[in-house]
Amino acid sequence: MTAGITLLANRYEIGDVIGRGGMATVHLGNDTRLGRKVAVKLLKPSLANDPAFRTRFRQEAQAAARMAHPTIVRVYDAGEETVTEPSGAEVQVPFIVMEHVEGRPLSDIISDGPVAPDEAVRITEGILTALEYSHRAGVVHRDIKPANVMVTPTGQVKVMDFGIARAITDTSATVAQTTSILGTASYFSPEQARGETVDARTDIYSTGVVLFELLTGRPPFLGDTPVAVAYQHVSEQPVAPSSIAPAVSPALDAVTLHALVKDRTRRFQNAAEFRTDLQQAAAGHVPASSRKVPQSARDASTMLFGVNPRTTSNPTVAFRELEDTAEHRPQRTQNRPPVAWIWVGIILVIGVIAGAIWFVANLQPGKPPVSSSVIVPNLSGATYDSAAKALQKAELTPVRVDQNSDKVAKGSVIGTDPGSGEQVGRHQNVRVLVSSGPQQIPVPTVANQTQDASQQALVAAGFTVGAVSTDYSTDVPAGTVLSSDPAAGSAHTKGTVVNLTVSNGKVQLPDVTQQPFTTANSTLADLGLKVTANPSYACTGGMVTQQDQPAGDIAQGSTVVLTYCAASFQPSAPATPGNGAGGTGSGGGGTAGIGGNAGNGGTGGK
Repeated sequence: MTAGITLLANRYEIGDVIGRGGMATVHLGNDTRLGRKVAVKLLKPSLANDPAFRTRFRQEAQAAARMAHPTIVRVYDAGEETVTEPSGAEVQVPFIVMEHVEGRPLSDIISDGPVAPDEAVRITEGILTALEYSHRAGVVHRDIKPANVMVTPTGQVKVMDFGIARAITDTSATVAQTTSILGTASYFSPEQARGETVDARTDIYSTGVVLFELLTGRPPFLGDTPVAVAYQHVSEQPVAPSSIAPAVSPALDAVTLHALVKDRTRRFQNAAEFRTDLQQAAAGHVPASSRKVPQSARDASTMLFGVNPRTTSNPTVAFRELEDTAEHRPQRTQNRPPVAWIWVGIILVIGVIAGAIWFVANLQPGKPPVSSSVIVPNLSGATYDSAAKALQKAELTPVRVDQNSDKVAKGSVIGTDPGSGEQVGRHQNVRVLVSSGPQQIPVPTVANQTQDASQQALVAAGFTVGAVSTDYSTDVPAGTVLSSDPAAGSAHTKGTVVNLTVSNGKVQLPDVTQQPFTTANSTLADLGLKVTANPSYACTGGMVTQQDQPAGDIAQGSTVVLTYCAASFQPSAPATPGNGAGGTGSGGGGTAGIGGNAGNGGTGGK
């Protein structure tokens, strides 16, 4: 286990190693909070020693986490964990928690040999789809290679590690240092190898290298050291893939070599353009844009470095080579460039020097020379509209990225990426980070949970637990949460105070005396209380005359004894003789005489 980590951020259980690389180890993990399987990438602790890396790492992880697309491996979490080594020293281990993808890395698939051209096209289309989405979001991958591409059992292509390469390369001074971390320079673009500013077209070149390797089983350039390979990316032209794998069509040759043009202005300019030409090539048509790309190995840099002029990426030459067998192809007969080439190279160098002298001599006083790069202005605190105008005026392309901020007012610019003061190429995309205000998160549902569990859930979600009050409940056990304020599901900023109402395990017993027994019984049953009837035959009318517990607080489910009048109504006794005469009734019973009862509808007693 890397650095002895078993539980990361008090949340992620670290399991078996499922992948290793030059800069990190990938483990199978378990998110104990959400109960899902994840992949945890633990980076080299030495990276965290650089404050610039830590800052860039957090920025790029946030940008990657905002991207949600079927062809991109989701980033769930990132940060740094303090780990104590066996020596007792404490180190910071940067980590990334990602979506766990079942499948194989593309590097493993290629290690089995070249794939069929149709499958190579399908996989490359998946990579380009991911890049089109990320480039639209202003994120350049910078490290497209087979190890960063997963293929699921169903054939789905998923690209991972967006932005991580930038966090590393921005703090690595040389190609040798960078490749010691990233592992290989086989997929470097010429501008990366020269240490120049990169943009989306860098990913296009690296994808072209991956396509070449899919078709042939090997990258276009090989060398004993990463520096030697990087040198070839700058100075040498790749051969046509069909010269290695004859099954590759001339159309695929043309598209692959178009993606590998060293001058990025003549390369595919975006992922959509590359994908369109690739689809045409798969259908057997040589795309017009790839057919017309002017490429010749006989440019000044090739002649000066003495590169073999036959290794050209010109599609026309590549197609002509396809028509000849290996025996009929012209053989190289000398080991050094012809003398004419050397003289041409010398003349070109002299011309460049003379042009530079003339340019300097003719500069107007006070007028700066035109530069291919510009400085990113400081836009912090501005509105997006004003920031966009400022960037356009500086010949840069603004890309809006909304981001939560607890410190910057909603609608104001937090900063830019690249940051203010950085020197970048003209027309490069600059991400403008615009505050969308403090992050709004939903209040978790804590009803019917214990008070302790509810408080832990609220704190974990970023809220502050406020007052805890109690209330009556007919059935919720004591100590269990009844409700929260604000209510569950409502969105609020982190740190909002949430008050809880907890059951006290009691109900309020009312006074039900002088009520009919049936009414009193129903009232107490609605409160969850049990009623024991105690009938009294000393009175009639069914009214409750007594309850064994006084009105007030009473435990849930208690038993209450109700005493009520249960005697039936008794009719009067028959009339008996008496003394004295009764009056005469008129139309009804007469009035009873003394000592007698009233008559019924007739004459009373006499």
